[in-house]
Amino acid sequence: MVFKRLVWIILDGVGLGSLPDADRYGDEGADTLGNLAKKLGGLHLPNLQRLGLGKAHMIQGISPTAEADGAYGKLLEKSPGKDSTTGHWELAGVILKKPFPTYPQGFPRGLVEEFEKNIGRKVIGNKAASGTEIIKELGELHMKTGSPILYTSADSVFQIAAHKDVIPLEELYKICEVARKLLQGEHNVCRVIARPFIGSVGNFTRVNEERRDFAIAPPKATLLDCAIHEGMTVLGAGKVADLFAGRGFTSSPHTKDNAETMMQLLRLIEEGDSGIVMVNLVDFDMVYGHRNDVLGFYHALKEFDEYLPKLRRVLKERDFCFITSDHGCDPTFPGTDHTREYGLFLAIGRGIKKDRDIGVRDTFADCASTAAELLGLRCDLDGSSFAHMII
Repeated sequence: MVFKRLVWIILDGVGLGSLPDADRYGDEGADTLGNLAKKLGGLHLPNLQRLGLGKAHMIQGISPTAEADGAYGKLLEKSPGKDSTTGHWELAGVILKKPFPTYPQGFPRGLVEEFEKNIGRKVIGNKAASGTEIIKELGELHMKTGSPILYTSADSVFQIAAHKDVIPLEELYKICEVARKLLQGEHNVCRVIARPFIGSVGNFTRVNEERRDFAIAPPKATLLDCAIHEGMTVLGAGKVADLFAGRGFTSSPHTKDNAETMMQLLRLIEEGDSGIVMVNLVDFDMVYGHRNDVLGFYHALKEFDEYLPKLRRVLKERDFCFITSDHGCDPTFPGTDHTREYGLFLAIGRGIKKDRDIGVRDTFADCASTAAELLGLRCDLDGSSFAHMII
């Protein structure tokens, strides 16, 4: 069968157990879905179970014996790191050799002073912190001084939080663009992230739909670039295009949350019939994983599970759909950072064979090589195709 379109859904932070090198990252024992299920006494996700979730990974409450409606398996991340950009690039066919720089003790004083000089404001913070906690800690001082809040995490990120009444949104974005241009060479940070918030002291709230990621571009062509070069349309929704610095997408509007992204995806599928449609469901990671919100994480999983029948109804004859993840963000694990875990792989479509186990692939990039073969694209990508295993 010749496929015309790939529908690709990335469940941000939905990991399937710690990787063999997880101890190097302090993540030994992390297992986003496995530990979540243990904490709650089992998960009930009947539609994901039908796709083979319980056969891909042992998860309490999810049957490992039911026949899967498509292909299933696990993906090993070969690139160093555990951030969204690295994971998405590898899924799209680019394996990184060198990790992005991280700053657990904050950014060097000289770099910060240069940044302050360029934006005409002093900053406060400059440390690794949870985004919600640092605005609680420094939000009042920010309101009094007008100083942006600079912080980072275990990932390679330069995050700038500002109240919308103190630093208007467009100015915050410009400040982030200044940082992006400054962060080069040894300080080539993966992402600069604008983190606007609103509210009053003691009641600050982040405006997640107005968050913006200013990422560096992939070092070589991805599956998405290849598809564009071959004349295909590549559509996105949510934050996904930001992770590729916008490259490789025909269009990709931002969305407020998982629910809006999922509804946008249905519309994109119904309106077209060829190319690639890729979305990222970020709430698992940004809203629940980073806040150790076990019940919220499970609620988001159930919301996605209930969405799947709608998705399957709109998929067309020559569509195939990948459901994958980019790293872990175990809400039961100590700390609030990403976790170094296997990625999920599920595939469905009328041309995808049922109950096909792809095993544990050596790299996320195998997904891109497989997609390229199924779409008839000639791409120079990392990874090996397993198309013969699923069609």
